[in-house]
Amino acid sequence: MTANQIVALNGRFIPIEEASVPVLDRGFIFGDGIYEVVPSYGGRLFRWPQHLARLKRSLAKVRIDNPHDDAGWLGLVQELIARHPWPDQFIYLQVTRGVARRDHAFPKGVAPTVFGMASELVPVPAQQREQGVTAVTLPDERWLHCDIKSTSLLGNVLARQAAVDAQALECLMFRDGFLTEGSASNVWMVRHGTMFGPPRDNLILEGIRVRLMDELCQSSAVPLEIRPILREEVLQADELLISSATKEILPVTVLDGRPVGSGRPGPVYQALYKAYQAAKRAV
Repeated sequence: MTANQIVALNGRFIPIEEASVPVLDRGFIFGDGIYEVVPSYGGRLFRWPQHLARLKRSLAKVRIDNPHDDAGWLGLVQELIARHPWPDQFIYLQVTRGVARRDHAFPKGVAPTVFGMASELVPVPAQQREQGVTAVTLPDERWLHCDIKSTSLLGNVLARQAAVDAQALECLMFRDGFLTEGSASNVWMVRHGTMFGPPRDNLILEGIRVRLMDELCQSSAVPLEIRPILREEVLQADELLISSATKEILPVTVLDGRPVGSGRPGPVYQALYKAYQAAKRAV
């Protein structure tokens, strides 16, 4: 929590310390809601149409009525940005099914709860970019609808804590021996100059940077192949990358205590991060 931080809650802009929701909100009781995270650089939203489309897809998949039209969402986000001084920000949006008597079935006639919050987008430390980061691996034991950006994130929380316990930044997960994603990021493997990503199905959350990676690879002349990736391939990778709204793109140089490739950020990471910086300047 930051001093003078203003949040949006059900159409009101109020200090964060004054914001509260009833204990019977279904987001609190069941984790019955969805969320979205949007970066903003210099006051300019990064790939807003794609973030908005994913928010609407998530709402539709869990059958929560969309509380705003496109202009309403954009106005809410722009107002949050304007109310804070940070040049670079990320906007957190959350919609729950609303407040109702505790019952698993969907309530009728209930208005969704809409929450929005802006936070400072702090740059990744230079040391992480220069040396890479450490990750661990775990079986992916989450549910089978990871393509929904749901607030029900206990599986991700446990995986992230496993990384923290191992003094690592991220946890790479595998389902039935195949790579899915990180606890809070998409994962990419590089072998012999080609980058590989797992299939875009219900087992991963298709991060906005997944489609962006397609474009960055094209502009950087890096071959990209989407296919199932075995755990054994990941352990033998020349490079591993993770991507997310707040991490942007980062190299993983140590996995389960062993160096990845040369143990240093590789040429594919360098090329894609340079292209990413150019994409940010173009917004």
